[in-house]
Amino acid sequence: AVKILGTRKLRHYMLTRLTYEGAEGDRVPAWLLVPHGKPPEEKWPAVLCLHQTVTIGKDEPAGLGKNADLAYAHHLAERGYVTLAPDYPSFGEYRTDFTKSKFASGSMKAIANNRRAIDLLCNRADVDASRLGVIGHSLGGHNALFTATFDPRLQACVSNCGFTSFPKYYGGKIDGWTSDRYMPRLKTVYKLDPKRVPFDFPQVLAAIAPRAVLASAPVEDDNFAVAGVRDCIAAAQPIYRLLKAENHLQVSYPKCKHAFPAEARKVAYDFLDRHLKKPR
Repeated sequence: AVKILGTRKLRHYMLTRLTYEGAEGDRVPAWLLVPHGKPPEEKWPAVLCLHQTVTIGKDEPAGLGKNADLAYAHHLAERGYVTLAPDYPSFGEYRTDFTKSKFASGSMKAIANNRRAIDLLCNRADVDASRLGVIGHSLGGHNALFTATFDPRLQACVSNCGFTSFPKYYGGKIDGWTSDRYMPRLKTVYKLDPKRVPFDFPQVLAAIAPRAVLASAPVEDDNFAVAGVRDCIAAAQPIYRLLKAENHLQVSYPKCKHAFPAEARKVAYDFLDRHLKKPR
C-alpha cells in the first residue's frame, strides 16, 4: 500500500518520498533511493537503513541532514544498492501515540513496521529479495539487530554503536531504554534490574545466526560500553561455531567516540558488499 509523495532525480539515484502501510494500518513515512541505470546483476541488492535518535529521523540516513557520516542510505545507493530509510515511530514525520498502540513497546512497533518495509523491498521488480541487508547507528543499530532477529529475509546486518550488555550499560542503569518509544517493560515489569530481564544482546546475536552480523563498536563510545560488546560477542561466538558460520559474526573496534566515521563505514560497507553482492 505504497503512496508516492514526490520524486527527485539526483546524480546517482532517484530519491522518492513515500509512505507505506505499517503494522497497525498507519502510514510510515520513508525515503526510497534507487540507483540509476541497469543493475549489473539483473537486480539490485537492497538495504534497510535505520536512523539514530535524531529529530529529523529518516532524513539523516538519506543524506538530507547535517551529519554526512550518518548518510548511509545515500552512500549505499551510490554504491549500487536500493535503500529504504523509514522514520522510527515518533521521529521525523511519523507522529505516534504509543498509548493507542497494540504493541507493548515502541521497539516492537518499529520491528513490525520494518518488516513491512522489507515487504516493500521484496515486492519491487528491481530488487533481489535474496540479497537484503539492514544497517543502523545507535538507535538504528539495535533496531537493526532486533529487526534481523525477527525477519530471516535479512542476510546481513550492520550495527554501529548499537548495543552493549545490559549490566554494562551505564553500570546496569537501564532506565535509558525505558521510554514508551523503546522498551517500557524494562521498568514496569523487570524493575530496572538487568538480572530479571529475560534477554540480553548475546541472545539477540545468537538468534540471528548463522546469518551475517557486523558489530561496529567504537572503543571510546560513552553510551554503549565496548567492554559489554566484547562480552556479547564472546558469548554468541559458540553458536556461530556450532552452525559452522563463525566468520559470519564480525566485530570492528574503531578508535572513535559514539560516531560512524569514514574508516568505520568502509569496514561496514565492505562487509555488506561481501555478503550481498555477487562475486564478479
